[in-house]
Amino acid sequence: MGEVQDTASATGVSNYPDEQDIDIIATYSDTSGAVRISRVKMRDLSASWVWENPMDVHHDQSTSSETVVDSFQSGMRSGENAEHYSDGHQDGRIPYLYNSSMSPVKRMRQMARKERRDLRTAQLIQQDKETDNQLAQAAIERSKSLDTTVKRKYNIWRRDFVHPHSDSILKLMQDQMIMAKAYASIAKSKNESELYSALMAHSNASQSAIGEAHSDAELHPSALDQAKAMGHILSRAKDKLYDCDIVARTFRAMVQSTEDKVTAMKKKTAFLIQLAAKTIPKRLQCLPLQLAADYYMQGYYSKQDLDKEKLEDPSLYHYAIFSDNVLATSVVVNSTVLHAKEPEKHVFHVVTDKLNFAAMRMWFLVNPPMKATIQVENIDDFKWLNSSYCSVLRQLESARTKEYYFKVNHPTTVSAGEDNLKYRNPKYLSMLNHLRFYLPEVYPKLDKILFLDDDIVVQKDLTPLWSVDLQGMNEDRTLWKLGSLPPGLITFYNLTYPLDRGWHVLGLGYDPALNQSEIENAAVIHYNGNYKPWLDLAVSKYNSYWSRYVMFDNHYLQFCDIRQ
Repeated sequence: MGEVQDTASATGVSNYPDEQDIDIIATYSDTSGAVRISRVKMRDLSASWVWENPMDVHHDQSTSSETVVDSFQSGMRSGENAEHYSDGHQDGRIPYLYNSSMSPVKRMRQMARKERRDLRTAQLIQQDKETDNQLAQAAIERSKSLDTTVKRKYNIWRRDFVHPHSDSILKLMQDQMIMAKAYASIAKSKNESELYSALMAHSNASQSAIGEAHSDAELHPSALDQAKAMGHILSRAKDKLYDCDIVARTFRAMVQSTEDKVTAMKKKTAFLIQLAAKTIPKRLQCLPLQLAADYYMQGYYSKQDLDKEKLEDPSLYHYAIFSDNVLATSVVVNSTVLHAKEPEKHVFHVVTDKLNFAAMRMWFLVNPPMKATIQVENIDDFKWLNSSYCSVLRQLESARTKEYYFKVNHPTTVSAGEDNLKYRNPKYLSMLNHLRFYLPEVYPKLDKILFLDDDIVVQKDLTPLWSVDLQGMNEDRTLWKLGSLPPGLITFYNLTYPLDRGWHVLGLGYDPALNQSEIENAAVIHYNGNYKPWLDLAVSKYNSYWSRYVMFDNHYLQFCDIRQ
C-alpha cells in the first residue's frame, strides 16, 4: 500500500516542477516474509507513471493500475534499513500509479532495443556453432593420423594423461616367462614331462611375440592372445606343482644365475667400450693419409709459415694444442676463432708427432683460420726434449713401461684383463700426452699461454682469461728443474688458480645426464671420457655442439665420407 503526504489529481509525476516534492511510503514483504516499510521520493518515479485519486469518479482504469509497492518493491529490498513510518493518513486518500499509454517515440526505442538484443543473441549462437564445428573438424583431422591397427591407448583430448610408451602387456608377458621357467624347472625335477614341454613351448612362443619390443605398441598383434594362453598353462602348473619352499629355492637359483650373467655382461661391455674408444674409424684414418699425400705431391712442404713475428709476441693471445687428431684440432681452432672478438690477435701453437705432422700442416695451409695465426710443429724437432733431460720421457722409454703396454702374453680373457684395460692404452706412451707439463720450456718467451685439449669446444670469447691475476703460478720455474717433475696433479699442488665453473663444463664424453643449460652457457665444453664426438660411441644429444664447427663441405672430408 502506498501513502503520500500531499494529494494530487490524476496527472503525470513530472507535472510538479514548482511544487514541493512528495514522500511516498510503501509497505511490502521481503523474501523472508517480513513486512517492511520504506520511503520513496516522487522525483524518483518514471515519467510514464501518473497519479490517480481513487475519489475521482471520472477514473475508470483502476483495474489496470499498479501500486507504488509493485513498482518499487525490488528497489526497496536492496536499499538500506527500512524507515518505519507510523503517522496517520492526512485525509484517508491513497494514491495509485498506473502505466500510462507509451508514446510512439518510446515504443520505437523499445522495439529497437529488442531488435538489437535479438541480433546479438543470434550472433553469439552462430559463433558457438562455428566454434563447435572447428573443434569437431580438428578432432577429425587428428583422428586420421592415428593408427588403429596398433594396440595402444589414444586420447586426442587429454594427451598429457596418456603415457606414449605404455608397457603393461609387455611387463605381464615378461613376468609370465619368469614364472614359466620356474615351474618348468620344478616340473622337470618331478618328471612331469608333458607339463614341462608345454611350459617351455609357451615360453618360447611368448619370447617370439615380444621380439625386440620395448612397449605395447611394438608387440606382435598375437601377443595378447599368447599372454592369455600362457595364463592358462601357468594356472595348471600352479595347481599341480606349487610348493612354497620349492618355488622359493627355484627363484633364488634363478636370481643368482641372472646376477652372474649381468656381471659377465658388464665386463664384456666395458671391454668392448674400451676397445671401440681405442679403435680409429676408417674415415678418420683416410683423412690424414689423403692430406699427407697432397702435402708432398703438390709441393706444400716448401711453403713457409706466415706472420712469424706474431709467434713470440707476448701482447697477443696464445694457445697450445698438442694432438695427433686433425679433425679434432680443427674444431678447437674453428670454435675459438669464431667466438673471438679480435681473431687477428689470436695465435695457435699446434704440436703433433712425426706421423701426423704433414697432414696437420696441410690442413691448416689449405684451411687457414680466419685472420688468426697458426703454427704447426713436430715434437721430434724439440731436441732438448730427451730422456737425459726429461724424467717423464725417461720413464716412458723404460723397458718395464713398454712391457706393461705391449707385452705379448697379456690376459686374453675379458675377466682377466678388464680391471687394467683402461690404463693400458698406448696413447699414454706418447709424449704429446705429457708435453703440457713442459709449457714454460716449450714457449719460454711467452708470459701466458692457454692449453686446450683436442676434445673441447669453445663457445665464448676466451680473452678475459688473460686478465686473470695468477698470483705468481711457478714464477721461479722450480717445477721444471731436472728430475723434479712429479706425476699428475701433484705437479701443480698449491700452484693452481680456481676459475669460475661457468668457464668449463666436463663430462660430455661419458655422462648423458648433464644439465643442458649449463652446457649451453659454458665458455668451454669438454668431451672427456670414451664417448668422443668423432666416434660412433658419442652421446647423440651432445653431437650438435661439436659438429657445428666441422667443415663438412670440405672436399677432403667428403672424399673420406666424413658426414654429419
